[in-house]
Amino acid sequence: MIGRNTVWNLLGQVAPALAAVFTVPILIHGLGTERFGVLTLIWLVVGYFSIFDLGLGRALTQLLAERLGRDDHESVPPLVWTALGLMACLGLVGAAVAALSAPAIQHGLKMPAAVRAETLNAIYLLALSVPLVVSTTGLRGVLEARQRFDLANLVRLASGVFTYVGPVLTLAFSRSLVPITIVLLAGRAVTWAAYLAMCLHELPELRRRLAFSSALVKPLLRVGGWMTVSNVVGPVLVYLDRFFIATIIGAAAVAYYVTPFEIVTRLLMLPWAFAGVLFPLIASTFTPNPQRSARLFSRGMRLIFLTLFPFVLCAIAFAHEGLALWVGESFASHSDVVLRWLAVGVFMNGIVQVPFATIQAAGRADLTARIHLIELPLYVPTLWWMAHRWGIEGAAVAWMLRGGLDLVVQFIVATRLLPAKRQVAGVRARTLAVGGFAASAFAVAALVPGLSMRAFVVVAALFAFGVLGWTHMLDADDRSYIRQVVTRASARFRMA
Repeated sequence: MIGRNTVWNLLGQVAPALAAVFTVPILIHGLGTERFGVLTLIWLVVGYFSIFDLGLGRALTQLLAERLGRDDHESVPPLVWTALGLMACLGLVGAAVAALSAPAIQHGLKMPAAVRAETLNAIYLLALSVPLVVSTTGLRGVLEARQRFDLANLVRLASGVFTYVGPVLTLAFSRSLVPITIVLLAGRAVTWAAYLAMCLHELPELRRRLAFSSALVKPLLRVGGWMTVSNVVGPVLVYLDRFFIATIIGAAAVAYYVTPFEIVTRLLMLPWAFAGVLFPLIASTFTPNPQRSARLFSRGMRLIFLTLFPFVLCAIAFAHEGLALWVGESFASHSDVVLRWLAVGVFMNGIVQVPFATIQAAGRADLTARIHLIELPLYVPTLWWMAHRWGIEGAAVAWMLRGGLDLVVQFIVATRLLPAKRQVAGVRARTLAVGGFAASAFAVAALVPGLSMRAFVVVAALFAFGVLGWTHMLDADDRSYIRQVVTRASARFRMA
């Protein structure tokens, strides 16, 4: 189930990106650069409107999964309808803010006079979508709490693809931003209606009882508020480095930093997809079945490590050659060291998704928020000093160190929250062992000179990694499952 749901989460992320690859050139040609630039801002704003939910979507997922894990269906309607009611109110506030800000936004954008009126009307129309965008996060959270990631991502996939395909279809009769925005607004309305229909089907008790509980407002806002802190501070910690580089070193250096950053951080798609599945699972089992929560945590740590290690090792070993092949030798000479340090940071940022999801699933979103609030004042002076001293390589090291600190602290907190202490002790010992192996392999792959020698190191490390993974990281159930898959695949191959 975990693997299937993770694949669904990945499809929900990848399909819209593929749609963008094919449709963006058409839109640039059809709209012109000015209108397309405004359209990209519209896409960006629509995505960030979800911040007006104040974390209530994720809070609803955690609280609903917890109740479903206890088989407490009686309390489901008040929880869901109260959360959705709060989110509708917050969405209306967001719509008012967007509408009132429209003239100032239009005034602040430099564009031809012919596009200015279109932009203002598009922003006004866009404001109407805020309540839909905000409440959609809650409806999707209901499906995720029910472990219906297939349904949630089918709608997410269709909506994401339509975000790019819809404007292309609109070009057949108009190049104006106004009809494009109307089409996008209609798509959001259909998405919201589809999510609502699926929620009513998955939880029939929602149809039978429409209830609002004032007693649930405070816990929803408390959990959601702490999650919002992490949602706001977390991206600041991730993206602050590029602004410091532009200020301290110069805008040209940003390109040498951001290019490897954008490449290597794509590896985080899998941990994000996996953690999204793990979050409601641990929330549903944390109280009624703590042993299973500990097993899920342990399995999550192992699977993320097993998945990321080969890619990160190859990125470190062949950073220069890969960049030279893609963007040229001159660019690679500036960015290969940056790529290596960022790859190590991505490795730790990927693994930390499991303890992060575990802490929030346990109902302690306040702890993840406090960790991020403590990290921010430590990270900012470190980043400033290292960027001043060593340039973009120093900024990459600071980003990596911040990721390492985040992993260590959140791992310690998560293991202390988990009640199954014997299993947790085994996870700690295993993590220290494989962490030492990974650090050694990364260091050797980065320091060994010569392409052939580094290739040999990679092959040797991957062989040792395979042995270590099979004997120490996979448990008996995992090995039995893999044998069954291999046996079935072999039988089908022989029959073919």
